[in-house]
Amino acid sequence: MKTNRFPQGKAEKGSKKWIQNIVNRSPSSLDSRIREGGFLPEGKFISWLSPLATDNYAEYRDAGFLERLDLSAHKEGLLQFWPSRGPQWDALGVQQDLQRCYLVEAKANIPELVSTCQAKDPVSIRRIEESLNITREHFCIDSNLTWLHGSYQYANRLAHLYFLREVAKVDAVLVLVYFLNDPTYLPTSHEAWQGALTLQKKLMGISSHILQKSVCEIFVDTGDIKE
Repeated sequence: MKTNRFPQGKAEKGSKKWIQNIVNRSPSSLDSRIREGGFLPEGKFISWLSPLATDNYAEYRDAGFLERLDLSAHKEGLLQFWPSRGPQWDALGVQQDLQRCYLVEAKANIPELVSTCQAKDPVSIRRIEESLNITREHFCIDSNLTWLHGSYQYANRLAHLYFLREVAKVDAVLVLVYFLNDPTYLPTSHEAWQGALTLQKKLMGISSHILQKSVCEIFVDTGDIKE
């Protein structure tokens, strides 16, 4: 039977290890960084829904992530917007008063920034291209720029942010977590991240865009995370 829940087990390295640790052992520190970025009101906290140790560190995608966020009413809309096997979110959370949801993508090294669309079905590829084009138009980005190759993962996350905010009318924030100095694989400094991210945004044409107010970038040193 098809499922949109993907148990991960306890990770031992990379971004998966660190996002599991911070969500389960130091959630307040993750909240604090998001609050400092202006994406969580003072006095409010985030109820983290994944990846939870009590849920075998499961990650969610497609209808599964909507159900996890109590947004099941938008499942049909998402199905029309994006084919199955969409983004598998590294973490999901909701503001305690249910006024805002948080979708997290985490990276621990620069090579993780590079990705290409793996869809094979022509119908799926066409729907992805159409939705990326709609997203680019919303961003007022030159339509000649392709998002299918190079930074596809970043692109499809932005497309889902567009869907939630502009189509479903949900107050959603995309949280991009970049881990610093990961001792398990390719330690990356803040300066290295900044250079790589500046280049990525330039190549994608998104150095400045209309949804920027809903994208939270935070940098977390792995040395500050409880193990």
